[in-house]
Amino acid sequence: MNFAAQFLYSRYKNSATPREARGSDGEENDPFWQSEGQRGTGNQKDTSHREGRSHREGPIRNGHVPPRPTAIHPERLKDFGEEEYLNGDVKTLEMKIVGRPEPLLGDPAIPPTQKVRQPSQETPAEFIRFEDISTAALKIQSGVQKTPCTYSRLSKQCGIEIFLKKEYLQYTGTVKERGVLCLLSSLRQEQQKKGVIVASDSNFAMAVAHQACELHIPVFVIMAADSSPTRLRMCREYGAMVISYGSTPQDSQSHARRLAQENGYLYLEEVDNAMYLAGLGTVGLEMFEQVPKLDAVVVPAGGHSRLLAGTAAALKHLNRRISVIGVEPEDFPLLQKSLKIDHPVKEQPIAPNRKLYGDLVGPPFGKEAFQLVKKLVDKVVTVSEQDALLSMLRFQEYERATVDTEGAIGLAAILAGKLPELKGKRVAVLVSSANMELDLMRQCVDRALALDSRVNKFTVQLGRGPGDLAKLLDLLAREDVSLLDIRHEAQIGATDLFHGQVSCVVETRDKSQTAQLRSNLSERYATLRWQDR
Repeated sequence: MNFAAQFLYSRYKNSATPREARGSDGEENDPFWQSEGQRGTGNQKDTSHREGRSHREGPIRNGHVPPRPTAIHPERLKDFGEEEYLNGDVKTLEMKIVGRPEPLLGDPAIPPTQKVRQPSQETPAEFIRFEDISTAALKIQSGVQKTPCTYSRLSKQCGIEIFLKKEYLQYTGTVKERGVLCLLSSLRQEQQKKGVIVASDSNFAMAVAHQACELHIPVFVIMAADSSPTRLRMCREYGAMVISYGSTPQDSQSHARRLAQENGYLYLEEVDNAMYLAGLGTVGLEMFEQVPKLDAVVVPAGGHSRLLAGTAAALKHLNRRISVIGVEPEDFPLLQKSLKIDHPVKEQPIAPNRKLYGDLVGPPFGKEAFQLVKKLVDKVVTVSEQDALLSMLRFQEYERATVDTEGAIGLAAILAGKLPELKGKRVAVLVSSANMELDLMRQCVDRALALDSRVNKFTVQLGRGPGDLAKLLDLLAREDVSLLDIRHEAQIGATDLFHGQVSCVVETRDKSQTAQLRSNLSERYATLRWQDR
């Protein structure tokens, strides 16, 4: 642990258990965890804190946490129409924090009569400090996983020592839990009692739903009708009040803002809040600690530029020589265009495939995150959709992990040869999430196998004599390929009276076996038509 973190932790520890509250045996006298009846007896003490019954006192495991009802008074439900909270469903979109919830840790004390100033339009000289990130690491250490950063089996194949920071192992499957927990725990107590509200089905909304319920903060999630049913169910299982409202994301956002204004909820949107960025930056501290002699870090960019900014702020303070590289989709080069015009791009002329790319094409970043990226990030590259899909396939084959496009895009840049300068170096790749829909994941795997020349389709013309089809099947068996599908169609026409067309879909081990099969089929069948990817 660095000096700043040790200093802050020692102050926190000493202030948390004052000497006056301890007895001669080191135990606390009349501790806060005793019930009123136990305090009266004086001798009987509750030892549940020693037995680890409260998971908030230690790291949260990936196992099941028993659900508990959200602290919402029944009277508050009258604020919603009957049709609006049908089935308790909720959908969320992009989110913003309206104003700063609390002054930054480390700022000078503000007199009671002085109001907290809202962030100015100009970027502060130190929008986020390393001290803020160190403090955030202490604040969230019992509420999020310290995920492993392990050596990848793909290292020898790429000629790079690759270490994968597996943030998809967080409880909600996303790195955004770090920023959300830091943000929510920094809210004033009166705001925590009133609750928060979001309007999206993004990873950010899922992180808010889970962490708010863990902190006993009432949380409402508004989702449009076309939102993911899986994410709607997950938010409800986390303990949030999920409300299905409107046919578009704009409808649900407008409804969430109105409810926030009328009922005193804090409407959350994913924007450049210093607390949020500091929480995201804690992943950089962990990578630096877990991988000695680190040379470079590869982080998702685009809609994840806040994650990139926070990570860069932490790593560049610890070692300026560590290269920080951002990766974003080729179809949505949001950060690259912003750097080119020296201003954050808010909209793209072509709507990206949000279902595939997820939060990579999420809410645009603001000036603060842009200035941090511009100052601290060494390089930004883009990868194609094909490269991202192949990276997802490699994760399943080599790492035995199923991640989404967001999580796989960092490794995709290495596999696609976009970062040749990293050869022979030690590189940490941030795997940010794994929250793709199951049906879409199947389609992505099928497409990736075709791109990898391992699932192929071809057609040949066969005579109608006995045994012609059997000879084709015998050839496929001798080549040791798997036959996935076969169709035999009779040709209608005078010239094709004695021939039929056979279409086959086969799966091979690798590209070399595919080339061997194609060569043998070409020698036997002059009518072979091979369908390239």
